[in-house]
Parts: sequence; C-alpha cells; structure tokens
Amino acid sequence: MYNETAKQKFDALKDNPDALILGIESSCDETAAAVVRGGRFVMSNVISSQIEIHKRFGGVVPEVASRNHTLALPDVIDEALRQAGVTAREIDAVAVTYGAGLIGALLVGVSSAKAFAYACGLPLIAVNHIEAHVAANYIADTALQPPFVALVASGGHTLLLDISEYNRYVALGGTLDDALGEAFDKVARILGLPYPGGPNVERLAKEGNPAVSFYKHPKGVREDLALSYSGLKTAVVNYVHACRQRGEEVAVADVCASFTHEAVGLLARTAAEAMKRTGRKRLVLAGGVASNGDLRRALEREGKTHGFDVTYPPPVLCTDNAAMVAARAYFMARDGKGLADLSLNAKSHIPFAFGREENA
Repeated sequence: MYNETAKQKFDALKDNPDALILGIESSCDETAAAVVRGGRFVMSNVISSQIEIHKRFGGVVPEVASRNHTLALPDVIDEALRQAGVTAREIDAVAVTYGAGLIGALLVGVSSAKAFAYACGLPLIAVNHIEAHVAANYIADTALQPPFVALVASGGHTLLLDISEYNRYVALGGTLDDALGEAFDKVARILGLPYPGGPNVERLAKEGNPAVSFYKHPKGVREDLALSYSGLKTAVVNYVHACRQRGEEVAVADVCASFTHEAVGLLARTAAEAMKRTGRKRLVLAGGVASNGDLRRALEREGKTHGFDVTYPPPVLCTDNAAMVAARAYFMARDGKGLADLSLNAKSHIPFAFGREENA
C-alpha cells in the first residue's frame, strides 16, 4: 500500500515545476546519486565508479559490484545532498532504477531508496533504466521535447524507440542478441585489450585502417529493423584466431577500425531507416556507447543525408548516472505515473515489445 502522505506529495508533483528529486542508480558498476530540479537542472550528480575494482577480472563481477554498492551508496547519497545544498526534508521525491540490470546490484539501490523514502515520508518513483538513459537528453538540451526517435546503445541494450510523448513509447527495433557495447567489450577481450574494452577499441580504431572484411557479403538493414552483433563478434573472433594459427601478427588497430566501421555503420543506417519510416526530424542518442565518437559522426552523416537532426548528451550523462533517473522520474510524476510502494522489487529484465506502444 502507498503511504497516504507520500501519495499526497506525489500528486502535488504534477503542479510543481521546480520539484527536487533525489535519483539513485546502481544497475551495474556505477554507484550514483543526484538531485535534479524540474527534471532538467542538475544540482548534483555524484558517481562512484568501480572500474578499477573490476579491471583485474576483465569485466564486472556481479557479487563484487553488489558489495561495493552497499559500501558506497550511503556516502554517495550524503554527498549528492551536500553538493546540491539541500537537506533530506527539502527533497520532494525519491527515484530509483529498479531494472533492467544486475539483480543484486539493483536490489542495493532499490532497498536504499525505499528506506530513504519511508524515513522521510516521501513518494518513491520506480524508473526503467532504458527510459532514464533517454531522459539524459532532457538535461543536455533543456528545450528538448517529444516527438523524436531515441537510439539507446549501451553495454546491455541496443534499441530504437519512437517517443511521441514523454510517457508514450513504441519499440521500433533492436538487437536480437548482443548489445553493441557488449560486442565492443568482447572484441576487446579477444584482442587482449584492458577493461573497459569499448573505449580502448575506439582509441585504437583511430589509428587503424578499416580494410579488414569479416563478411563475404555486407549486412544490410533488415525489414524489421532488428540488429545482430553476435555474428559480427564471432566473425572477428574467427579472423583473429585464423591469423594466430597461421603465425601472423594481428593488426589490432586495423581490426578495431574494421569492426567499428561495420558495427557503427549498420546501426547508423538502421537508425536512418527508422527516421524515414516515422517521419521524425530529431534522433536522440543515449546510453554508454552514445559517447563513442565514431557512432556520433556516423549518425550525423546520416542526418545530413536524410534531413534529420542528431542530439546526444555529454559523456558524463551517457554512462550510468542518477541525474538521468531523477529526470525521468519528474516527467513520469508529471503525468501521475511511476508511484511505487515498499513492495517494489528489482527486475533484471524489462523487455520492450517491438511494434507495441508502451505507456510508462
């Protein structure tokens, strides 16, 4: 059941353009808290990264991530409030990522948010991680409003969404297997590059020649706008293994450049087709891979060719952060959506059904 006081405060958010929302994010290996005013103005955005902790393992270890969230989150929340110059009593609502992500890591954030909301008598707003990434663009461009198409590209998601209103989504297409960021990391691993793999592949791609052909026939845009990165990843692995078996030195920079050219090019062409079908004039980019310069440039080229604009957040808002969570919560609450009670649980997967409208 909802706490009656919390319910009243939630209803009041509809008429409060300056609502202060505390966001909490712990879906993977970033422990984050932020205070955002009116869904667009960041008063604080504190992120405690675990990159150095997981680097020794070559990737994120879920149990290790969960334990470190538990250790870091109380101090991160306190610091977010301190930097914002507000007290807990001045916060109007608490928002938290409840999915998708690593279940143990999510549970830490959800439990902390429930405790904070209960102790302060505040409404608790449950936020979808994918939708939060899109909302980072409302912070980056304070004039941005729907309609637009969003391309979410991260370690766990590659998805095209048609967003006609703040809380109305249609999934147009996405990956059938590996996400783009996941493919970048797997290619980095086979090449022996350190964690996190994506930025290292991007760095080396600048030095290489994209002349390596992993396929006999180039992949084209599918009718259903679906993508597959598992096949490309496997093709890269096979190419590298074949070079090594022949005793040849692997041209790592060329492999990085060629993989990036293929992966990013197909995604950009698919996004352009989505823009054509929907008739939208703005494409917004979101997620960790949104900071990839090759992807940004490929989308901008498609935009110039086909007549649409491309918007993307600064790098700090591309990675997992809590400002995007608070921003998303504001626009949900404005339409009376997202209120949760203390039975809220974490979800490792929150699928979007292609072609079906999702009312957040």
